[in-house]
Amino acid sequence: QVQFVESGGGLVQSGGSLRLSCAASELMTDYYAIGWFRQAPGKEREGVSCISVSDGSTYYSDSVKGRFTISRDDVKKTVSLQMHSLKPEDTAVYYCAAFTSTSWDSWGQGTQVTVSS
Repeated sequence: QVQFVESGGGLVQSGGSLRLSCAASELMTDYYAIGWFRQAPGKEREGVSCISVSDGSTYYSDSVKGRFTISRDDVKKTVSLQMHSLKPEDTAVYYCAAFTSTSWDSWGQGTQVTVSS
């Protein structure tokens, strides 16, 4: 199974930007999609964005649509999440995972994003 390492999190003020990276241990062609999730304090983990491995189609949750952009670099084996116009509500631990035919697997350890108000 692929292993992911997330990076790029940090502390940013409201309205700022961060770019998260998810480095994969292997090629991602065995999976249907790679996704970014987040879990804020006291809340359930939620899907943020995902990108199809086969055709590059993307999905964004309503809360981040227009502010975040997901991309994939097959040479570097990374999936990035460019985040703009960050809000305090974006504060969470961000994870990446791979979607198989049945579930999201191979969760990374996460990277903390903190947006100050």
